[in-house]
Amino acid sequence: MTDGISTAEYADRRARLSEHVRTLGAAGYVVCDPTYITYFTGFRFLSTERPTVYLQNAAGDDVIFVAEFELERTRAEADFERIETYPEYPGLEHPMRILARVAADLGLRGTIAADHDGYPGILGYIGPKLSDVTGAEIIDIAAQIETMLARKSRAEVELLRESGRWCSHAHRLLQEYSVPGSTEAEASLRAQSEATLTMLAERGSGGLLGSGDGVKAGYRGQIGHRSAWAHAVAHNIRFQPGQVLVSETGAPVWGYHAELERTMVIGEPTDRMRWLFDHMLAARKAAFDAIVPGATSADVDGAVNAYFEKHGLTSYWRQHVGHGTGLRVHETPFIDVGNSAPLQPGMVFTVEPGLYDSEVGGFRHSDTVAVTEDGYELLTDYPDDLKSLVIPANG
Repeated sequence: MTDGISTAEYADRRARLSEHVRTLGAAGYVVCDPTYITYFTGFRFLSTERPTVYLQNAAGDDVIFVAEFELERTRAEADFERIETYPEYPGLEHPMRILARVAADLGLRGTIAADHDGYPGILGYIGPKLSDVTGAEIIDIAAQIETMLARKSRAEVELLRESGRWCSHAHRLLQEYSVPGSTEAEASLRAQSEATLTMLAERGSGGLLGSGDGVKAGYRGQIGHRSAWAHAVAHNIRFQPGQVLVSETGAPVWGYHAELERTMVIGEPTDRMRWLFDHMLAARKAAFDAIVPGATSADVDGAVNAYFEKHGLTSYWRQHVGHGTGLRVHETPFIDVGNSAPLQPGMVFTVEPGLYDSEVGGFRHSDTVAVTEDGYELLTDYPDDLKSLVIPANG
């Protein structure tokens, strides 16, 4: 085990997918999505317009297909018995046509299971379909793979718990630096830099997988009245007394991302702010209370909707309760009234019901939870009461 996930677990994931593929009558499968490749093999790479593709036949023989300049690194940092390459994209011969020969040599003919019928359009990529270059019938297995990703193993939950710990560390720094006179960029960059360096000092390079994968902490522009915009963008706003702040933190631990957000207020909160904050906390509790054995995603979102309707707050409610998180920060399950799928042990998602008043601001905490056999476990830990989240107006 080098990254928190054992070699045996990766092998089990591939075996479960291969069993599903056999039931479809396919000769094997092809996976193009970068997250899926990492999930099944542990191989991590920079995803560009150059195709990286993983193939496995019914007997379990596999190939990783990469651009020629990736060969040396793939040999050094991955554990594939067979690596096939192509010169460049688009090249004199398109990579997909070279891939077709690799697939044929692996015995992938007739019917092939795949997450995409060809490499997806990443960063401007254009190319022929897998069905066109192989002449095979393609059976879509993306939905099956998403189902597998949704239920985390114990090892994955531990990585998400560790991510949550670093989210909390980053948030303490962010709250400390978000003082009147400072700016969004100043507070965010200080918190992110210090948290990332501390994480590196404690864990080594083990959690950070790329140049842009440090600890994240900031506001994404949700400052003052803009905090009522659930997905604002940063404007380097200067902090002032009376502002409502909605934070955002994240910390990749071997690619797994927990999420922690808090609503804070600079200076003494107004009565209106306290009222909205208290109702947000109550709606959050309603969501937590709904995560019980036999519940569905719709039940959890419905419990929040029912609370808002009962208290005449529906006009301040703009989003569903949450979303799954793991190797991607947004993935299934989506905690929404339109999703009747049952919650299952191992699912990990955010709980973040919010109230948004354009004249006051937005009020939203976000925590990451794991579904257990008898309810849920909180993977993020940070104060949620208003007293703890007031930033002094005098700095």
